[in-house]
Amino acid sequence: MSRLVPMVSSGAVDVDTYLAELPGTERAAMGALRDLCRAELAGFEEVMAYGMPGYRRDGVLEVSFARQRRHVAVYFTRENVMAAHAERLASRDTGKGCVRFRSPGTVDLDLVGDLLRATAAARGPAR
Repeated sequence: MSRLVPMVSSGAVDVDTYLAELPGTERAAMGALRDLCRAELAGFEEVMAYGMPGYRRDGVLEVSFARQRRHVAVYFTRENVMAAHAERLASRDTGKGCVRFRSPGTVDLDLVGDLLRATAAARGPAR
């Protein structure tokens, strides 16, 4: 029988507050993930959505990330972005539209950066 691990949702009103709620070592790693999102997603609006930092373009949430109980998840709403990187993601812990890393310190920023660049380059409906 599988156990569902509940998502950790923050009540933070902005990303600065979200990061401030994290312990110091996690804050630095999650801050690096935020910096990467901001650098690669030019023209996207940074928001808090569903209790986690997100990046929206033309009113559509396309990327978000969160520190969960047992991992860090980075979510991508563009299925074609995940599909285009399927070979690189094959050895990773993935779900529908997300990549999971065991801890903030294990986030593969090179891989996430490539997924973010592909998201930024994509046009048309996000789903």
